[in-house]
Amino acid sequence: MRLRDRTDVGSQIADLSRGTADLARQVAEFGRRLAAVEGRVVSANSAGVDRIQSVVGEINELGSLVKQLAATVETHEEMLAAGAPTAAPPPPAAKAESSPQQELPAPAGDNSPVLAPAVAAPNAVASKAVTSDGAPARSHAQLLAAVRSAIEENRVDIYLQPMVSLPQRKVRFYEAVTRLRDEKDQILAAEDFIGTAENAGLIGRIDHMVMLRCVQVLRRLMVRNKDVGVFCNVAAATLGNTGTFSQCLDFLEANRALAPSFVLEFKQATFRNLGPTEIEHLAALAQRGYRFSIDHVADLRIEPRELADRGVRYIKVPAALLLDPKQTSTSDIHPSDLSDLLGRFGIDLIAERIEGERAVVDLLDYDVRFGQGFLFAPPRPLRPEGTSATGPTSSNKGQESKGQESKGQESRIPESAIPEFQGIHGSGSGLGKAPSIEAAAIDLPARSSGNAALARRLAGPG
Repeated sequence: MRLRDRTDVGSQIADLSRGTADLARQVAEFGRRLAAVEGRVVSANSAGVDRIQSVVGEINELGSLVKQLAATVETHEEMLAAGAPTAAPPPPAAKAESSPQQELPAPAGDNSPVLAPAVAAPNAVASKAVTSDGAPARSHAQLLAAVRSAIEENRVDIYLQPMVSLPQRKVRFYEAVTRLRDEKDQILAAEDFIGTAENAGLIGRIDHMVMLRCVQVLRRLMVRNKDVGVFCNVAAATLGNTGTFSQCLDFLEANRALAPSFVLEFKQATFRNLGPTEIEHLAALAQRGYRFSIDHVADLRIEPRELADRGVRYIKVPAALLLDPKQTSTSDIHPSDLSDLLGRFGIDLIAERIEGERAVVDLLDYDVRFGQGFLFAPPRPLRPEGTSATGPTSSNKGQESKGQESKGQESRIPESAIPEFQGIHGSGSGLGKAPSIEAAAIDLPARSSGNAALARRLAGPG
């Protein structure tokens, strides 16, 4: 018995020894695995710290660059502000063709050799007249008096600049550009009077007068082409002023049948700084079927869904901004994808300030559908219907002859000929010359037929 028990106990002890050895091997394996995991964790932490330090260093470097850029921009703005009161005539000439709230670069020399200098020259005269006395306070008073006089005596002129489809280059829209004339018929461009008019609370009256004229022009255009449209600029002060806006809204309510073709244009800064009053007024316009456009775009940080919900259907972006390689890194979307992104929300992209054929080729790669700029046509003033393109009337023969002898005179577009406006490539041939528009010309008389007007323009002065 004892021998048998001793054998059993020996076998059990042997089993326990083997189990203990197995456990020791497993513990050793787990120890090795744990050591490997700890090594990987330490390595990952070290690499993460290195990456974080690298990112922090880059952020600090970017911060210093941004500060330097801000200081440079501030210095540049101070230089511009200091040089603005004494600017020479050539710079205004480069901006003569700007929209009411927008600046356009001077046209290229091979695009519009005749029309661009003709329209730019009066603006240089106007700027020189405003700052001729050299006293800023007196100049401001003179400019304010000229603006008041132009409003009271209805010397508000409308220039039209076409927006064409790409690549067909067919006129699809017109932008109404506002010019004022003083007592001596010297032209006041938008950049000359808008600031003064806003500070004096007169911009609302100007906008109301321009709306009236734009609606009249649009009615004339739609007689022959139902697909044409007119863009009318509206200042932020007009949108935010309840009294002025109510007058404009009443007028637009009476003409809401034209809403699909009448586009109200605002600055990008206006939409970024909307208050409760402005939001309410925009909603009132949208409820009546009016659509909006945004210009003065300074960057491509655009929220298309929000803009579409507010009624925006067009966005104008300078061609130089779209084609700027720096925008690839500074914006949330590549410029080449902007047109497609906006199109998903029913917004059309319009490239403005186009000056050369190379820009058109590059923009076609970006799928841009519409273009505007001196390459196609500069803004051109309307002409009273009574002034025929085949020759001057008896009341203005002398002025007409003088205008034909002077190469600096403007080419004016007869309102009956607006649908055939063909300023593409800045040709402008066949457009008759006429004196400035009188106030009474706002009541448009009956128009001539399109074919007859085209024939007279092609024939030139008789």
